[in-house]
Amino acid sequence: MSDFVFRVSPNVIVSSYAASRLGQFACEYGERFMLVLDPVLRSVGAAERIIQGLQERGMDFFVFDEIPEAADTATAEAALNLARSSHIQGVIAVGSGKTIEIARCVAAFFYEDRGIYSFADGDVPGKKTLPLVALCTTFRNAALFTDRIALCDSRKNALTLLKVQNGLCKTAVFDPNMCLTLTEKQTESIAVESISLAAEAYFSQKANFFSDMVAEKSAEVLHLALDGSPSLTVTASKEELLFEGGCLASLAASASSLGPSGLLALALNSRFKIGRSLASSIIFPYVIEFCSKFKIERVAKFAEIFGIKKEEGGTPESAAEAFAANIRERLAKENLPLRLKDLSLTIENLASVAEDAASTDWINFMPCSMNSDTLFEILKSAY
Repeated sequence: MSDFVFRVSPNVIVSSYAASRLGQFACEYGERFMLVLDPVLRSVGAAERIIQGLQERGMDFFVFDEIPEAADTATAEAALNLARSSHIQGVIAVGSGKTIEIARCVAAFFYEDRGIYSFADGDVPGKKTLPLVALCTTFRNAALFTDRIALCDSRKNALTLLKVQNGLCKTAVFDPNMCLTLTEKQTESIAVESISLAAEAYFSQKANFFSDMVAEKSAEVLHLALDGSPSLTVTASKEELLFEGGCLASLAASASSLGPSGLLALALNSRFKIGRSLASSIIFPYVIEFCSKFKIERVAKFAEIFGIKKEEGGTPESAAEAFAANIRERLAKENLPLRLKDLSLTIENLASVAEDAASTDWINFMPCSMNSDTLFEILKSAY
C-alpha cells in the first residue's frame, strides 16, 4: 500500500454565484492584489463582472491578463517580476488551468530571491508563499491541489514540472455559473477529461483508499451530469453536477496521480499548444484499452460505477471495451476529433511529446512501470 498523507488544504468552495463573493474570500488575506485573469473571459463579458465585483468591495488590485495558449516560464517570470515590483499581498486567479498555473507561480516564488528558471531547473522553494485565491472557470483543474506546477519551459518549448510548497492555494472556488461561458464542444471535452482524471487516479500505482473513494464518487456524479438520473431524486442541474464531479476528479488526481492521458495532454499542450482537454479526451479511450491488459478488474469496476451496464454473462474485458466505446461515442456525437492525426500532428511530433512526458517525475506513478517507449506506443495507437 502506498503511504497516505491527508492535508486539509485548501478551502474548497463549490457554489452557484460564488464568483460574486470572490472579494469576500480574498480580503482576509491582504489589501493589495494581483488579479491574474484569463483573457478569454473578456470576450464573453465575464471579466467585467469579476472586476466590477472586486471594485465595488473597494479592493486595491491590478489586472495581469497576458496569458498565452500554454502557461510558460517566460509569462510566469514576467508576472512574478511585476508582482514583486508592485508589492502585492496576495494573488487572485480567475480562469482555466493555464491562468491558474501562472498565478500559482507568483504565489509560490514571490518571496524567493531566485527567478522562475532556477525552479524549472530543479530548485525547491523554501520561503513562505503569498496567499492565493483561485476561481476555476472550468469544472476541473488537474494540478491545482498538487505540489507541482506544470509549465512549458520557454527555453526548449517542452513540459516541465516545478516543485512548490504544499497548501499553496488558500481558497479554491468552483462556480457552476462559470460553465455558461463554454461551448457545447468544450463542455464535452472537459467532461471527458474529468472522467479520465478520476479513472487514471483509480488505475494509478499511487492509488489509495481515499483517492479510490473520491474517484468513484466523481464517476458517479459525472455519469449523472452527462446521462441524467433514472429517477427524479437528483434535482441538481447539469452544470452543478459537472462542477461537483470535476472538483472531485481533481481531488482524486491530487491524492493519487495523473495518468498517461493527463500527462501526455500536458506535454502536447506545452510543445504544440493543443488544448489539454481535447488532447486528453482523444487519448483516454486508448489508455482504457492499455490498462485493460493488466488492471482489468479495476477498469471494469470503474466502468460500472460510471454507468456502463454489464451484459448478462459479460466479462470484465467486454465491460472495458464498452467503456472505451462509450467515450468515443461521446466525442463523435459532438463532432470532436477521435484521432491525434486530426490535429495536424505527425508521428515524429509524438516521439518528442513522449520523451517530454517521460522526463517528469509523474512518470513514476502511472498505472504500471512506463517509459517514453510505452507512452509513444499509446500515442501511436491514438494517432
